[in-house]
Amino acid sequence: MIISIISISFEYICSTNYFQENNENAAAAATVPDPEKDLNSWLPITASRKAKWWYSTFHNVTAMVGAGVLGLPFAMSHLGWIPGVFTILASWLITLYSLWQMVEMHEIVPGKRFDRYSELGEHVFGPKLGYWIVMPQQMLVQVASDIVYMVTGGKSLLKVFELINPSLFEGTRLTYFILIFLALHLVLSQIPNFNSLKGVSLLAAIMSVSYSTLACVTSIIRGTTHHPPRYGVRSHTEAGKFFDAVSALGTIAFAFAGHSVVLEIQATIPSTPEKPSKKPMWWGVLAAYAIVAWCYFSVAISGYWAFGQFVADDVLISLKKPAWLIAISNFMVFIHVVGSYQVFAMPVFDLLESNLVKHLHCTPGRTLRILARSTYVAFTAFVAICIPFFGGLLGFFGGLVFSSTSYFIPCIMWLILKKPKRWSFHWIASWISIIVGVTIVILAPMGGMRQIILSSKSYKMFS
Repeated sequence: MIISIISISFEYICSTNYFQENNENAAAAATVPDPEKDLNSWLPITASRKAKWWYSTFHNVTAMVGAGVLGLPFAMSHLGWIPGVFTILASWLITLYSLWQMVEMHEIVPGKRFDRYSELGEHVFGPKLGYWIVMPQQMLVQVASDIVYMVTGGKSLLKVFELINPSLFEGTRLTYFILIFLALHLVLSQIPNFNSLKGVSLLAAIMSVSYSTLACVTSIIRGTTHHPPRYGVRSHTEAGKFFDAVSALGTIAFAFAGHSVVLEIQATIPSTPEKPSKKPMWWGVLAAYAIVAWCYFSVAISGYWAFGQFVADDVLISLKKPAWLIAISNFMVFIHVVGSYQVFAMPVFDLLESNLVKHLHCTPGRTLRILARSTYVAFTAFVAICIPFFGGLLGFFGGLVFSSTSYFIPCIMWLILKKPKRWSFHWIASWISIIVGVTIVILAPMGGMRQIILSSKSYKMFS
C-alpha cells in the first residue's frame, strides 16, 4: 500500500519524461542487451557485490541491536524473571536457526541467487502469489522499523540536550528533534547502494555495542544503590497482565528483525561455484549473533534487575545519573539508529526505484533517487511525529509482521523446498518455529495496540 501510494505520486512526472538524464547510467542502459541485468547493476541491493564476510557482521548487528534492545527490560517487566529470560533465549535460538535457513536458501538453485526476500518467495510460492505473500510483510517490517527509529532517534537526541542543559530544553517538543533526524536522512538516503553503506553501518554497530555495555554497567551501578524492593510484573489485574505479556512477546520479536534484510545483505557478497556466498555470510551471522547475545542479555537482565517493574519502555530514560554518561549513551543510540534506519531503508529504496523504472518507465538517475527516497524519508518522519509511542510501537509492529518474516516464513519455505523427513531435526525445529511465530502474530498486536491507545489519551498531536 505504502509503495503503491508513493509510486502513483510519481506517475505524472515520469510520463512527462521528467527524469530523462543524459548520464553514464542511462548511456550504459542503451548498450546492454539485457535490461534486467542492467537494472540490477544500478539498483541499490545488487549494484555492488564486493562485500567481505565481516561486512555482514556489522550489517546484521546494526539491523538487530537497535530500538529493540532498549525495550527488552520493559518486556521483562511484563513477563517476570524466568518467563522473560526464557522468551529472549528461545527467540535467539529460533531466529538463529531460521536465519541459517535463509542463508542456505540464497543459492538453493545452482547458478541463481535470490538477492531479495520477495524473489525467494516467488520461487517457493509461485511468481505472483509468492511476491504478494512476502513483499508486503517485508516492506511493513522495513517501514515500521524506520518509523520506530525516527521516534528513537528524536527521543535520544532530545534526551541528550535535556541532560546537557535542563533549564533550556525542558519541555521542548519531540517533533523538533524528529525533524532534525529527518534532515540528516534526507542527505544519507542518497548513499547509492547497500555496499556503500558499510562505513555508516560499521559505526552504528560499534555504537550499539558501546551503549549496550554502558546501559548494562550503569544499570548495575544504579541497582547496587537503589535496588527495587520486589520484582513482579507491571500490571495488577488479570487482563492487564495478559495484554502486557503478549505485548512483551511483540517487543522481543521486534528485537530480532534482521531477517527482513538478510538476503539483501548476502547479495552484496561475491559468489562463485567454488566459493558460494553462504560460507562467508554464515561466518558473519555467527559473529553478529554472538554480539547480539551480549547486548540483549546484558541490557535485559541488568535493566530489569536495577528497576524491576518500574523500568521505562526505553531503559536509558530510567537511567538519570550520572547525567554526562547517560547523555553519551543517548548520543550513541542516536548515531546507531541513523545507521539502522539506512540499513532497513535500502530494500525499500530498491523496491521503489525498481517499480518506478519498470512500471512507470522512469529513467534511472540521480533525480529519481532524490525524489523517491526523500518522499519515503518524509513519510516515515510524519508517521513518527503523529504516533511516537515507543513501547506500543515495538509490541504492535513486532507481533504483526516481524515474527512472520523472522520466525516462520523461512521455516515454511524450508519445508517446501527441502522436504525434510517427518520427525527429523529440521522438521521438528521448523514446526516449533512456525507454531511460536504464529502465536506471536495472533497475540502480540493486541497488547501493543492497547499500549498505543493508553498512551494516546495523554498525547497531543505534534507535541
